[in-house]
Amino acid sequence: MTSTLKVPLVRRSQSDRRQQSESELLRAAAELIVERGMAAATFENIGARAGYSRGLVTQRFGSKQGLIEALIARLQSRLQQLLDAGQLETLDGLEAILGFVDIYLRNLADDGEMRAYFVLMAGAVAEVSALRGPFAAAHKEVETRLEALFLRGQAEGVIRQGLNADAAALMVGALLLGLSTQMLVDPGLDLEPIRETSLMTLRVSFSA
Repeated sequence: MTSTLKVPLVRRSQSDRRQQSESELLRAAAELIVERGMAAATFENIGARAGYSRGLVTQRFGSKQGLIEALIARLQSRLQQLLDAGQLETLDGLEAILGFVDIYLRNLADDGEMRAYFVLMAGAVAEVSALRGPFAAAHKEVETRLEALFLRGQAEGVIRQGLNADAAALMVGALLLGLSTQMLVDPGLDLEPIRETSLMTLRVSFSA
């Protein structure tokens, strides 16, 4: 007679369940936005796509602005994880800037949630919406980070002196923003040669 070993069930905490449901709702919202535009991302549609009720979507985000701010925060967190994995802090200022651009562009083509972010941003700008605020804050955070890398690179002697770090950071951010927008216009765009050309051009432009 053989005995079977019963594996005890591990009950997830309420916090874990909340985190999972929120993640699934945000993923469903991003899919709807990419496939059918912002108008399709109703709380009812998001709940149905993720397998939850409309009431849960309302409970989690409260309003359309709350949903958008949660999507922005989710994207920023995921981008930070990618940058941390790239160990940019171990590189000199110039290589860290190029690494930032490289990581961003490598993930742009295949990241549906990142495309959803730019669909939302384009709509907010076109409609002169109050939702522009969260996007402006997110972009300012990237600009500030890049400016710090430029200043560090100048102090290390790997980025040429006399370069306006703030203007250079804004230019790099504008390059990434422009390519992200271009992907909305032309989803079939081959980013690989553009990524390589961008990195080569930036290295020549900034290197001491």
